[in-house]
Amino acid sequence: MGTVEETLKCPVCQDFFTHPVTLPCGHDFCHTCIQAVWDTDMSNDGPFFCPECQIFLPSNLTLEINTSLQTKVTDFTNRPSTSELQTTSLTMEIKPCSTIHCDHCIVTPSVAIKTCLTCDASLCQAHALLHQQRSALREHTLVEVTGDLLSLKCREHRDELKLFCMEERVPVCCLCVLVGMHKNHQAAQLHEACTDFKSLLETTMNRLLQRRGEAEHAIQDLESLYTQTVKSAADYKERISDKYSRIRVVLDGDERLMMQIIDAEETCMTEWLETQRGIMEARIKEIDSLRASSKSLLKETNYLRFLQQITAQNLCDPLDLAPIQEIDRDLCDPEKLRTIERLVDDLTVALSQHFPRMWSYLSSPALDSKTAHPKLEISQDSKQVYWRQQPVSEALSTQPYDSQYSVLGQESFTTGQHYWEVIVQEKPYWLIGVTTGPVDKKDSLSQKLPGLGVNKTSWCIYHGDGQYLACHDTQEKQLSVGMRVRKLGILANLQKGELSFYNADTMTLLHSFCVQCKEPLYPIFNPCIDVNGLNRQPLILFCIKDPWDWHLNTEGDKELP
Repeated sequence: MGTVEETLKCPVCQDFFTHPVTLPCGHDFCHTCIQAVWDTDMSNDGPFFCPECQIFLPSNLTLEINTSLQTKVTDFTNRPSTSELQTTSLTMEIKPCSTIHCDHCIVTPSVAIKTCLTCDASLCQAHALLHQQRSALREHTLVEVTGDLLSLKCREHRDELKLFCMEERVPVCCLCVLVGMHKNHQAAQLHEACTDFKSLLETTMNRLLQRRGEAEHAIQDLESLYTQTVKSAADYKERISDKYSRIRVVLDGDERLMMQIIDAEETCMTEWLETQRGIMEARIKEIDSLRASSKSLLKETNYLRFLQQITAQNLCDPLDLAPIQEIDRDLCDPEKLRTIERLVDDLTVALSQHFPRMWSYLSSPALDSKTAHPKLEISQDSKQVYWRQQPVSEALSTQPYDSQYSVLGQESFTTGQHYWEVIVQEKPYWLIGVTTGPVDKKDSLSQKLPGLGVNKTSWCIYHGDGQYLACHDTQEKQLSVGMRVRKLGILANLQKGELSFYNADTMTLLHSFCVQCKEPLYPIFNPCIDVNGLNRQPLILFCIKDPWDWHLNTEGDKELP
């Protein structure tokens, strides 16, 4: 029964034997302890009984010191300290026993149904009943039978865990609160702590259920927007195709370009919607997991096990649940599709005034990972850049934009017209433009480009929480923007020396710079730092499949009808 150390301890005082005596039934006690039990529960004339097995003993019993047991106690107490032995034993694997027998049965041990924490003994049904009837044993604590008594008692004081420390969130014994490590800590009885935490857990489950409902509603909105986006794209395709059929001879190539723009727009938005749906489904899965765990805990009837499990699962405090954000339906507003249709209508009035389109020069520059700041991460296809998922120091958070957090495009340009678009969606902070770039692209951007947008070799648009600034040299001009930019378009017309920035969905001009520079110009992208996950979205280069080359398809057609 138990370890070697436990066999050398008196069941009454729970300490090592002092002048041990052995009763006829085979149980051992300190001489003074057994005398104290008999003096308390019996008269001096008897009858005497064994506190362990409750067997009555002869009234003329003579107690003799068990010298052999006394020697074992002396040898054991001279070994390494108990705390060292306990530390070593903690590293051993505890293998539960399939069946636990009664420690009081002598001849044929019966299956135990209860465990006495006070006596450190397992009891069968008969001895458990007898245990409860004895006045000296009536205050003992009986629990469901267990083979791991150590987990139910204080390791420091070997006393029962009857209290719960509200500050440390662990079960403790009375001595821990009075003189131990939890002295002066606020403590509550186990059943009171269970009641409080179960109430908290029920509140948490209600909140989880509410958040789940919000997530389901968000998914419904996403599905509606997805259907609307697909239907809108189909409707616009049909209507625009009908209009182009009347000018098919001249505008076959232009129609193809428009269709590809719509396809790319549809792909962009449906992928975003599918991503958002995945996020909401993941939230629901997480909520269901927490609810299942909480529901299982609420069914736990053992106070101690409940508190141990709720502490292990970090459910003692109210969950800091992130709110389910409402879906911004404006993100799927088909502004670019309306723009395409408006441009087609304008063509019927003044065809030649609108050729070539800016989209005819549409390119998708790849990002040069060699020029990226170490805190930036580039996607595998070199079309996305975002802030790495890592803590940001307070010093960095004070800088809304800085060239050292940028990345260049792989190719530069010195002549001709070039147009590209960058998807920014709902990012609160970003910086996009062009720069002459470092002399050697292998050099660090932070060494070659201090202060992007505030020097003479860079031209940028900065967005900061709804405000737009045109930045060049030492000048910053605040722009008046009616509709929030979800996609930024940049047109570099080097023949005219112009650099123009557009709301790419409405093709509305935001600002134009006069660029007089003979050095190669590089597109540059700065997703800005991410603080607390508010600016983690990437900058994405918009592209279409198999773009139509206006110059190749219009060679020799100098006159338009």
